[in-house]
Amino acid sequence: MSINRTSTSLDAKSKTIIELLQRDGRRSYAEIGKAVGLSEAAVRQRVQKLTDAGVMQIVAVTDPMRLGFSRQAMIGIRVSGDTRVVADSLSEMPEVSYVVLSAGSFDILAEIVCEDDDALIELLNQKIRGIEGVSITETFVYLQLNKQKYDWGTR
Repeated sequence: MSINRTSTSLDAKSKTIIELLQRDGRRSYAEIGKAVGLSEAAVRQRVQKLTDAGVMQIVAVTDPMRLGFSRQAMIGIRVSGDTRVVADSLSEMPEVSYVVLSAGSFDILAEIVCEDDDALIELLNQKIRGIEGVSITETFVYLQLNKQKYDWGTR
């Protein structure tokens, strides 16, 4: 379930549309159109093409704590065997929100969101450590989230 990383060439108007939506995903197409010099329909069409191509997603970002998910953590995983197979298995788990193959001390980093510590223990023992090829896990429990932003632009 790896994500396609093929580069997409974007013109200045598409880049500006993305940057405006990164700052405020509820901004109207008419307002964006005024900012970039396009009609509302043209903006709608570009946004659809960008989402269809996988260049961007428009989603609601929530605060897990306010939704009853009091335990967040990053799990470092060492793998014996094909890391991609393990990453695909992790990606299927609803508690796992982010999976990346990495270089360094861990082969995979997986961010998780759970209801509480009991759910985290269950996830680690019954699911993650049960995946064939997982040899070592190290859990980094989040104590406080200081910054989480999605407005890095298109450069």
